[in-house]
Amino acid sequence: MTRIIMCMNRQAFCAFSLFWLVTGLLSAQNAQPPKAGKVEIFPSANLKPGMKATAWTVFEGTVPEAVPIEIVGLWKNAWGPKQDIIIGKMGGKAQRTNVAGGMSGSPVYIDGKLIGAVALRLSVFSPDAICGITPIELMLEINDFDKTVPAEAKTPNKPVTRAAVEMPNDLVRQVMAASEMSMPQALSMEPIGTPLVFSGFTEMTLREFGPLLRQQGINPVAGGAGTTSYNTKPISTWANALQPGQSVAGVLVNGDMSVTGLGTVTYNDGRRILAFGHPFFNMGPVDMPMSQGEILMVLSSQFQPNKMGNATEIVGALKQDRHSGIMGVLGAESPMIPVNVKIRTMGEKNAVVKEKNLRYNIFTHQKWTPFLSMMTIFNSISGMNEFSEELTYRLSGQVEFEGQQRLKLENMQSVIQDQQVPAPMVLTGYVGEKINRLFANQVEMPRMKSMDVTVEMIPERRVLALESAWISASEVSPGDEITVKAYLRPFRGPRVEREMKLKIPEGLPKGEHKVMLSDGDALNRLQNFFLTQNKFLDLNGALSMLNRERRNTQLFASVMQTKPTVFYDDKVLPSLPQSVLNVMQAGRTANRMISNYPETMVSQASIEFDQVVSGSHTLKIVVR
Repeated sequence: MTRIIMCMNRQAFCAFSLFWLVTGLLSAQNAQPPKAGKVEIFPSANLKPGMKATAWTVFEGTVPEAVPIEIVGLWKNAWGPKQDIIIGKMGGKAQRTNVAGGMSGSPVYIDGKLIGAVALRLSVFSPDAICGITPIELMLEINDFDKTVPAEAKTPNKPVTRAAVEMPNDLVRQVMAASEMSMPQALSMEPIGTPLVFSGFTEMTLREFGPLLRQQGINPVAGGAGTTSYNTKPISTWANALQPGQSVAGVLVNGDMSVTGLGTVTYNDGRRILAFGHPFFNMGPVDMPMSQGEILMVLSSQFQPNKMGNATEIVGALKQDRHSGIMGVLGAESPMIPVNVKIRTMGEKNAVVKEKNLRYNIFTHQKWTPFLSMMTIFNSISGMNEFSEELTYRLSGQVEFEGQQRLKLENMQSVIQDQQVPAPMVLTGYVGEKINRLFANQVEMPRMKSMDVTVEMIPERRVLALESAWISASEVSPGDEITVKAYLRPFRGPRVEREMKLKIPEGLPKGEHKVMLSDGDALNRLQNFFLTQNKFLDLNGALSMLNRERRNTQLFASVMQTKPTVFYDDKVLPSLPQSVLNVMQAGRTANRMISNYPETMVSQASIEFDQVVSGSHTLKIVVR
């Protein structure tokens, strides 16, 4: 009897051991990170409160870890009309870190079936790691958008049509004014902040440009780069990249400095990936390089928890940036714009003391390319040990375009009295503003090929303010040549006197006229005003007008006549007779914008300085 009992106990023990062995093996299998490929979907309509789910996200390195989630319920219409959000409570490591930036897109499974992506959070101050999960059904809709491009998108060589219905201006102003007011927000889910990692950027750059990024829901984070490669093509092993739960990054800048947006892969069918569970920039159709990522650590915080990581090798391209997530294609290549910046430290007699060369690529986009051009050049300057607000900065360079003339860059900036904006910001703003005008062209989109910029840092203030002026004769005859003398005041030192010869044009009518002395910026402002008003000006015309801008290191003396100057497309028509103007306005060009200024410049002389010139002065002359 005792032997029978012992035998039964032994059998029971063996069965018990076998049960836990099998259970352990199954648990180990279930604990393996998910792989690319088709996956079964768990419909959000079938969810019940209390269900146990598992999310996968990277806390360190590149391997995802399991995070337990308890389903709280389905929040109806929380993400928009007929767009529900799954509410969950995260456990494990996420309970300590809270719902961190960079977790966006972490895939969530129940019994091996995908339900969606961790994408939202309720409150950064809550002690509970409450997350919002975007249902995978909403994210899969993004694939449908990849087949078409919205009719209103700006595409190369395609005219932009205006909306058929416009909101009343007063109503628009009321809406915009109200949106700028700081008001308490209702309790709602908000997208997890996407950490935009800046590698190779100075603290000053992040301080100056950070507020604009935060307005767009982007959290700038200083970091390091996993690679300083200048390559924009996917690596050869791209087919095995970006498994569900791994880190993914959108690449805005790479090379000697980089800007990347980190998130997590939700779904990978072997070629296309879905990630984030919320928009990146909400740009719709996009063509942005996509890379792998590695995580250094997750910063635990009740206020601003964030993953700290690096983007590594490019493995494809992001093609869609939509309300419920982003979609990328592995192996696809996105064009980037190569930029070369040369920073020179100057000594006495314009001798080059030191030179630093920077190479990087920037994302091609009508909104982001001008901003990134400005920010990266500013960062190149501020990263030098010689950087100081008391310097003078001389910029030269060019921008190449496909099928168009090149854009010339030439400007000088220094500290000017009462100037609120630092000179380096004004200098780089000059570059960004020119590129922005071209990308805002309403006739065709520019295809920017490359940009080369040289910035020389001169260790002194080089500024000249026009103080007064004198002419050799106030009564003149047509054909006479008069001497114009200008008196300019430098930052420190004796007054500067310069002379120029100015010819009175033949045929200038009798009577009173004026000689206007002015800096280059004053003359450019008038031309630029009419340039921005012309909605029909093509890209080549815009480039022509930008290349005709006067330098801000020149002083101009101009004879002005009271006859209108007409601006038509990229042409400047001086002293146009009223009869001709009437014909132009009534003829085939009636639907084109024709702008005019009441005076015409009939003669001009200039003096070149190696300093920033500012100011204006007017003198009267009488033609006998």
